[in-house]
Amino acid sequence: MMETEETPEHHPRKRRALVILAAVVVAAGALVAAVQLAPAGQQAATPAAAPPPSPPPSPDAMPTEVPVAVQDQVTVPEKQGQEFDAWASKTSQWLDIPLRAMVGYAKTTVSLGKEQPGCHLSWITLAAIGKTTTDHGRVNGGQLGENGVAANKIGTLEVRDFYGRVVSTANASGPLQLTPSIWSKYQQSASGGAPDQQNIDDAALTAGRALCADGRDLAKGADWWSAVTSLQPAPLFLHRTLATANVYGTVGKNTEAPNPKVLDAVNFAISKIGLPYVWGGNGKGGNDPGFDCSGLTTAAYASAGITIKRTADTQFRSVKAVSEPALGDLIFYGEPQTKIHHVGLYIGNEQMIDAPTQGQAVQVHTYRKPNDDYAGAGRPTN
Repeated sequence: MMETEETPEHHPRKRRALVILAAVVVAAGALVAAVQLAPAGQQAATPAAAPPPSPPPSPDAMPTEVPVAVQDQVTVPEKQGQEFDAWASKTSQWLDIPLRAMVGYAKTTVSLGKEQPGCHLSWITLAAIGKTTTDHGRVNGGQLGENGVAANKIGTLEVRDFYGRVVSTANASGPLQLTPSIWSKYQQSASGGAPDQQNIDDAALTAGRALCADGRDLAKGADWWSAVTSLQPAPLFLHRTLATANVYGTVGKNTEAPNPKVLDAVNFAISKIGLPYVWGGNGKGGNDPGFDCSGLTTAAYASAGITIKRTADTQFRSVKAVSEPALGDLIFYGEPQTKIHHVGLYIGNEQMIDAPTQGQAVQVHTYRKPNDDYAGAGRPTN
């Protein structure tokens, strides 16, 4: 049950310390992922008042348990040719993944799907990692060439955790930011030549081999979480990769192109994962460094050129109600007849991004829990 009052009308309610849980699914070229929190305490009414300053997130708020996930399918054509090319072109356009990177991820999926079928590696996992690390090689204004290598080599990029600490691994490099230890142990060339860490095909194949190591089955949530953690254990990286994988998996299994404004809003929210909860926050920086729950959803849709009401309650009463949430829909909690107190942004696979409450960062949650006060979903777009 979400317990956030996000506007100056009410004091934020307290709840127990965060425990991140992750659930992830990868099946024969597909990933569906999930993260959830420990159950919240009972709600208690509070008078309108300004909240106390937000404490920093607890250093103990680390993943401790991963439930089993539900499998889903997104199939990659196994043979290169007209069908493969058409699929890669369509998917790359829908998800704004450069075609050269998309081909590298898909080829690795097909290759390791034959070599290690029990791993259930998905292009979605590789693409989510590529997006989170270097924006598929486009970091610093670069792009991958036809040979799969950026014109300027991609060196070590800064990685931070939820608490703002730099946790980058020295000498990590390339389009997937593979560490020296991962590269040394699992490096392999996709073309049969000398492996090149800067090449998207070699980097994807090496990352895939690392993810599948130790007999992991990435269709199991615990194995997926362990696999991605082995590449980079920072929770901020994990949550952004997880959210991106959910979005890619949701779009990838559809037969129609996604609404670009919805994708813009969702991608905005993913980019804000890790910022602090700030009561009344609009994420403008300075004394307003983060978001409250409706501040995040308002800003996400504003980034896509769509204006919505500012509070969770007014959003609930002004957007179109839907029976089942789809990508980008708003998820509401509270009492419809009296007051809606929390809102999140749906990203597929029963997951949402939200700004939970005081002392917690913007992150990924499951949108339903036992005995919650889920009030319904609404769609800001037509």
